[in-house]
Amino acid sequence: MTALTLTPGSATLEQLAQIYFDESPARLDPACRPAVEAAAARIQAAAAGDVPVYGVNTGFGKLASLKVAPQDTATLQRNLILSHCCGVGAPIPRRMARLMMVLKLLSLGRGASGVRWELITLLQEMLARDVTPVIPVQGSVGASGDLAPLAHMTAVIIGAGEAEYQGERLPGAEALARAGLTPIPLGPKEGLAFINGTQFSTAFALAGLFGAWRAATSSLVTAALSTDAIMGSTAPLQPEIHALRGHRGQIDAAARMRALLDGSEIRESHREGDTRVQDPYCIRCQPQVTGAAMDVLRQAAQTLEIEANAATDNPLVLAEADMIVSGGNFHAEPVGFAADLIALALSEIGAIAQRRVALMVDPTLSFDLPPFLTPKPGLNSGLMIAEVTTAALMSENKHLANPCVTDSTPTSANQEDHVSMAAHGAVRLGRMVENLHYILGVELLCAAQGIEFRAPLQTSTTLQAAVARLRAEVPRLEEDRYMAPEIETAARLVGAGALLDAVGIDMGGLRP
Repeated sequence: MTALTLTPGSATLEQLAQIYFDESPARLDPACRPAVEAAAARIQAAAAGDVPVYGVNTGFGKLASLKVAPQDTATLQRNLILSHCCGVGAPIPRRMARLMMVLKLLSLGRGASGVRWELITLLQEMLARDVTPVIPVQGSVGASGDLAPLAHMTAVIIGAGEAEYQGERLPGAEALARAGLTPIPLGPKEGLAFINGTQFSTAFALAGLFGAWRAATSSLVTAALSTDAIMGSTAPLQPEIHALRGHRGQIDAAARMRALLDGSEIRESHREGDTRVQDPYCIRCQPQVTGAAMDVLRQAAQTLEIEANAATDNPLVLAEADMIVSGGNFHAEPVGFAADLIALALSEIGAIAQRRVALMVDPTLSFDLPPFLTPKPGLNSGLMIAEVTTAALMSENKHLANPCVTDSTPTSANQEDHVSMAAHGAVRLGRMVENLHYILGVELLCAAQGIEFRAPLQTSTTLQAAVARLRAEVPRLEEDRYMAPEIETAARLVGAGALLDAVGIDMGGLRP
């Protein structure tokens, strides 16, 4: 696979999405090399001097006041990495580890970290030759950087830790050797440059963003299907309504739903003589709710794109000022806020979708659809418990949506006395996205079933394609049968973007 060339400071969400979904290798634009090497030279000079410079010739954290002799700086950096490999729990997914590595490349490539170019080259070659560090999922509080996860990543560079190579989990040195690579001992400040940073939290937050945006867009398709299934009105989609409020997400959501429902015979059949005055909010207010969620995702996307391109270690080499300055760019507060925003959006998209499922299975609200969408209610329970499952998942996502960034706790003998908990906030997004896929998958099953009960009336040609895509793998429910695999299939169609493909929505690089 051809490696993407990334420009530090200018990497895009589209590029990062390709790296995440396709596991594409990546390299930095060589134009950044002079700045990287100049910063490394500045660090080397500081290490040989008598003036204490944090992390270069001193201890770390609470031990920053302890000076380290020049001959011990290499040992200092190795000890730093090994002592910080304290992560626990299951290894993170391979694609997440690779995204982390790319984000670290982007940070180092800004030319403010003071690492040698050969370390950047080794990290690039690990991506190209399929050497993926084994990184436990737990252990970061999101300041002073994602220390433990990034230490596990860095351990492989020095020939320690563990890595996956060609599907096999190996000691880090052996994985490198099999790939034809050689470990590199760390010089002054280089270990600190690798483990100070937000790349673990940012990788998980980006993955959550990509999944959330795809799910949000898919929910407009399932919402349009549900609207026709219960013979809902399209009057609330009138563009003038949304223009009068002015929110971009709401305007976009309404426009998308109008296009999806355009040409529906079901809709045309009840424009006259319908005794209902208004639909429930889960139908009528879909643009307002999911549109607002999409705006929140856009805000999070802006933050995460900036963070993906940021220099986030400490201290930083300020080339123009000829200074090495200790600061706090490792603090992942922006990522923590972004992750909390994404979690809120995921929860609300699922909450309103679940109410549409409940609407369709309830004969008192579904406008003459049979109870629980089965042709033979009583003898059959139909989609009764599928709806209960969506209620369980909706509730779980509500709990998971509680903010994490407010849960600071002091660490490191109170030197690091306020932390972001961005890692917690970002990691939970994967589970929330998966829960939402199931909710929308059940909505897809229910809406397709409901639309088929409206025959001979047809939904729009576009939405017929969505139903046909589902029916290619899941037949219509005539009598009760084992449902779990069908829910899995429907959720997969949502999560993989197959539903969007069916209706011709091109997500491109998944830019919100």
